[in-house]
Amino acid sequence: MKKTIYTLIVLLFTQMSWAQDINKVITRTYVDRLIKTLSSDEMEGRASFSPGIDRAAKFIESEFESIGLLPLAGESEFRQSFEKDGKPLFNVVGIIPGKSQAKELVVFSGHYDHLGIVKGDAQDSIANGADDDASGVTAMIALAKYYKALNNNERTLVFVAFTAEEIGGFGSKHFSQQLNPDDVVAMFNIEMIGKESKFGKNTAFITGFDKSDFGKILQKNLEGTEFAFHPDPYIRQNLFYRSDNATLAALGVPAHTISTDQIDTDQFYHTVKDEYATLDPENILATIKAIAKSAISIIKGTDTPMRIPRLVESHN
Repeated sequence: MKKTIYTLIVLLFTQMSWAQDINKVITRTYVDRLIKTLSSDEMEGRASFSPGIDRAAKFIESEFESIGLLPLAGESEFRQSFEKDGKPLFNVVGIIPGKSQAKELVVFSGHYDHLGIVKGDAQDSIANGADDDASGVTAMIALAKYYKALNNNERTLVFVAFTAEEIGGFGSKHFSQQLNPDDVVAMFNIEMIGKESKFGKNTAFITGFDKSDFGKILQKNLEGTEFAFHPDPYIRQNLFYRSDNATLAALGVPAHTISTDQIDTDQFYHTVKDEYATLDPENILATIKAIAKSAISIIKGTDTPMRIPRLVESHN
């Protein structure tokens, strides 16, 4: 009996310490700084091939360097450069090498491009893309900071800010060609987590929920917490094939997108009104922490999601 009580006390203390650590590393101030910078007018809407997206890439690179990430194996810098129609594009990629299972990769991603300067109203023509997808990139960077501090990942963690999602998903397509998809254990793609989901506070949904047991693993890891993941309620919107998870999913990777957006009623989607002022910062913070907790058994190597049957690629 005494041994059982002691074990429970140790477990409770460990959980409390872990929770305190995450609250110290992923703070409201830190998250706000990231998303406000990425969605500022200075970034000019982060359109592909624009000076604004170059400034956004430099900011993400500086954050990766500050956290202590390393470039992808074989690269000398965080930029993963390529061309489309003779014009330069670049993903921003950093890693935390794994320990005992370093050849196995877990990817965390979001796309940092948006629409740029568009036809707006008399006061505004910058499509800032605060929710789409500065919120997802913010989550990806914050997760990198947290897992670097935690320092218990047996698998190698890859953090990617994808370019050119809005014009055809070219960043994720290029990325998928630079590695062996069989080495990728899971992909957490994060898109539009800036507003409360249709399921209420402390909830998010996972696209392609029925295509692997990825979502069930995440749900299991969140049992006993205030947060819950749900299957994608917008099946008709075909969201599983409309984000950067699609390319790797087509190659058999359990690659899914996590979101909270009410896509069927979102009045700010792809407009100049997608700005920080329209977001719920506490929703972003809660979702990032939930992803951090839900992924823990996958990054430690104790859970491995089942593969998705290879699909015919479809994007946007």
